[in-house]
Amino acid sequence: IGEGKAIIMAKKKSFGGLDRLIVELTGDATPDARALKKADIVVTTPEKWDGVSRSWKSRGYVKQVGLVVIDEIHMLGQDRGPVLEVIVSRMRYISSKTKFKIRIVGLSTALANAKDLGDWLGIKGPGLFNFPPKVRPIPLTVHISGYPGKHYCPRMALMNKPTYARIMTHSPSKPVLVFVSSRRQTRLTAVDLIARPHKFLHMNNQELKDVLISVRDDTLKHMLSFGIGLHHAGMVSSDRKLVETLFLEHKIQVLVATSTLAWGVNLPAHLVIVKGTEFFDPKTSRYVDMPITDVLQMMGRAGRPQFDTTGVACVLVQDSKKNFYHKFLHSPFPVESSLLDCLHNYINAEIVGGSIRSLQDAVDYMTWTFLFRRLLVNPSYYGLQDTSAEAINKFLIDLLTGVLTDLEEAGCIGFGEDEDTTTNASSLMSTIEPLTLGFVASYYYL
Repeated sequence: IGEGKAIIMAKKKSFGGLDRLIVELTGDATPDARALKKADIVVTTPEKWDGVSRSWKSRGYVKQVGLVVIDEIHMLGQDRGPVLEVIVSRMRYISSKTKFKIRIVGLSTALANAKDLGDWLGIKGPGLFNFPPKVRPIPLTVHISGYPGKHYCPRMALMNKPTYARIMTHSPSKPVLVFVSSRRQTRLTAVDLIARPHKFLHMNNQELKDVLISVRDDTLKHMLSFGIGLHHAGMVSSDRKLVETLFLEHKIQVLVATSTLAWGVNLPAHLVIVKGTEFFDPKTSRYVDMPITDVLQMMGRAGRPQFDTTGVACVLVQDSKKNFYHKFLHSPFPVESSLLDCLHNYINAEIVGGSIRSLQDAVDYMTWTFLFRRLLVNPSYYGLQDTSAEAINKFLIDLLTGVLTDLEEAGCIGFGEDEDTTTNASSLMSTIEPLTLGFVASYYYL
């Protein structure tokens, strides 16, 4: 299970040497049930496996899974974290019900609370390895520089000259990745670089002419003439793949990309420059900080295992945030659960799947989650003051009663009539029945 289709495709390709039937399950590739039953290895995204495993009771191949490998499991605290948390919780729950042993392997960056994560994954004995950030195949030198300016765009413009200076200092002839937060910034950064005297092109005029014939984006065509590539989601697929190939073959030396590239195609470089650590959030209509995991992922692209003995990462930040990044980029960081933000969706899915039939079932199910582990260790983060068994039980009952009441009012679930029990969300034993809207929301992943 990996983040993004590009990573899944790369993983599938890397498994090609194994004598096993490998099936890809992503938004672009949806095999039928027969193909999944026959598969030895399924490479998939968190959302796709969540959708498939929701109906585990009627899908035998889900119950037969013996090994789950989850890449980037430290993403638990980010936007996609709840999906990862539910997948692990559900697979361990399934194993407890079927008595079929399952092994779960989580791959992560260095964490401050790795033991909590290990306990949740069911790791016992010498199965937990948490290396400090400095342990990596290629040693990484990190430089963090702060720049003044209250407003985003002027500050980005202020970073243009230092970006060029870092290239000339640390990687005048080796590949360079420059990460920015938007498509517009890829163009503005590249425009500034081509105005500098140094040229980053490593192919002759005829070869360049042949390459430019197939380029559809006029801006990219102009930048490639100077040995600088652009990479963002607004480009057509053929242009992106061409840029990736040219960069890998060292025909162009500099690639200016949005941060999404760090999670997608594996394009390591000798030098990585993170030009700004904020992005525009349309939900709040303002610039917000990138998750620290995104910055770490971008920095991780520095250092090419086959070619370099060292890598260099330069992080350009607002001066007021320099100390913050000094602390968190050089030491492990804690991971918290973000399941509370979308608990309604997943409780509804478990009700539809048949795992939850009462409030008591819902409380029992929550004990499988990472949220439950962190409630005991860091209760104040989740609004809990007391960690006694009674206080935690009351917290979970109140929380889930509210969730079930909301789902009932939304027409997703209903409460059946049991003898000697009240038929409402606050009764531990009231039977919960999924309704049509609940089925639709779970099936179509709404």
